[in-house]
Amino acid sequence: RLSAQRKWVSTEAASHEEVQLIRHTGADQGILTLALHRPKAKNALSRSLVSDFRRALEELRSDREARVVILRSTVPGVFCAGADLKERATMSPSDVERFLYSMKTTFRELESLPQPTIAALDGAALGGGFELSLCCDLRVAGPRAILGLPETSLAIIPGAGGTLRLTRLIGPSQTKALVFTARRFGPIPALSMGIVNDVVESGSEKGVEEHGLGYERALEWAREILPNGPIAVRMAKRSIDHASSVDPTTGLDVEQLCYAQVIPTEDRLEGLRAFKEKRKPVYKGC
Repeated sequence: RLSAQRKWVSTEAASHEEVQLIRHTGADQGILTLALHRPKAKNALSRSLVSDFRRALEELRSDREARVVILRSTVPGVFCAGADLKERATMSPSDVERFLYSMKTTFRELESLPQPTIAALDGAALGGGFELSLCCDLRVAGPRAILGLPETSLAIIPGAGGTLRLTRLIGPSQTKALVFTARRFGPIPALSMGIVNDVVESGSEKGVEEHGLGYERALEWAREILPNGPIAVRMAKRSIDHASSVDPTTGLDVEQLCYAQVIPTEDRLEGLRAFKEKRKPVYKGC
């Protein structure tokens, strides 16, 4: 199912492939996997990884064939360990400020991708890694997922949008509890709080490879989204994203504007024809 694979290698780490963009083929055509691959540093967010990630997002944004994007890690036991603290220790205060701005901008670009995005959380997603997952539309946790915002234990606060996005997701009281205590938690508490949309239970047989179970479940979600009208899905995402940040009147106006975008599409007519003919529609994104 895997076809063309683009890899971005930063000039600062020319011998390491840190971000991979994998295009699926066959029945899964339209699904793209964006994979973090910095095993020696547990996918820690360095200058080079953030830069490579941003270039991958630039390509994704203009890809009309991409219908669903999955963000995952290829490193066993970890999704993203957060900031690269070794690199951070070498930065001046102004360097830190510039890096945080770059990271926030990159995270915002992920959040605003037109395609629906799914974070597959296999292993630890802490600090900036957890904040990265919050930029996705959906989150699926594998059995070994460990989540948290531990920044206050380092005498700092979440610096890549975590306080905003987590508050919008689960409310201020729950967010304060997690941030004030720097608590780490597993997939079941994450599901009960509404942080993740789905959880994969541990393999019942001994020796079952558990890394990647979250990714496999994320693929199942992507396959449910894939047959639906791609323009409609994009417009629905845009409308819903606005709904949480504007007043009801503006939200309804945005919904109407998004609805207007699907009316002239061939896909809408195909949906009506398929319904009348009692067959599955074949949407082309036009």
